[in-house]
Amino acid sequence: SAVDCAPWTADFLSVAMAVMVPASSLFVSEPPPHLFGNAGNEKKATWTNGNWLKSRFHFSFAEYSDSKRSGFGVLRVMNDDLVQPARGFGTHPHRNMEIVTYIVSGQLTHKDSMGTEETLGRGSVQFMTAGTGVRHSEFNHDPEKPLRFVQMWLMPNRSGLKPNYGGREPAAPTERDGRWAHLAMPVSSKCSPDKPVPINCDANIYAAEIKPGAALEFQLEAGRQAYVLCVEGSATAGGLGAGKLGRHDAMQVVGPGVISFSDAKPVGSTEIRDPEPGCHLLVVEMSQR
Repeated sequence: SAVDCAPWTADFLSVAMAVMVPASSLFVSEPPPHLFGNAGNEKKATWTNGNWLKSRFHFSFAEYSDSKRSGFGVLRVMNDDLVQPARGFGTHPHRNMEIVTYIVSGQLTHKDSMGTEETLGRGSVQFMTAGTGVRHSEFNHDPEKPLRFVQMWLMPNRSGLKPNYGGREPAAPTERDGRWAHLAMPVSSKCSPDKPVPINCDANIYAAEIKPGAALEFQLEAGRQAYVLCVEGSATAGGLGAGKLGRHDAMQVVGPGVISFSDAKPVGSTEIRDPEPGCHLLVVEMSQR
């Protein structure tokens, strides 16, 4: 519940405000397979969860409703989804939302009513302007490996936009190593060399991987705020043990100020094992509202 969120002092991170969102406070959804057109669950060694889908909701979504967690700025939805082999989301509709999907592991196949079909892997981004309306499906076609992705819904600058889809693969295998890879940026912004995907709202999305013993800073300007997710491993924020983030933990930060992240002792998982020691962070930076 929202009462699990604990505020940190400004001195801790040298920012105006920071609020911890522990993984234990997230709503976990495991819907029955038939709701999305799937066959029944299977007991296989290749399955890492008993149900075809395990989804962690950071904000109110589907059967989960909490007025204290209705969004953060333009970020309306962040779902951390684990999909078992040969399972997925059947065709379903969306309207008036910017949808950005960050693939953590496995292969995600997107197919939509605009005639687009694309499969992308780790570190890639699929984005969609739902606008006036679009239908799509998302599937893990791999018969043996699970799929994990983080899907974010952001409120667009205006409704009624023309539907659009795009995908972005990592510019280089090392683009997240010890630095912030710019994954998405406002469509009105000037294009940068690493070509982030364009979204119709005042928000930016970044990802980084920090190796053991290394550190990385994130600058938040005045009038900006950020939602930070620890995707894999664990990190210490601000260089203090009290600010440890483990896998699936998140925090809300309001600028201006600087957040310093360093690798902490890795946290294992039976669902999908972290590929190597270190930490993997995802940041949605946006205007305050």
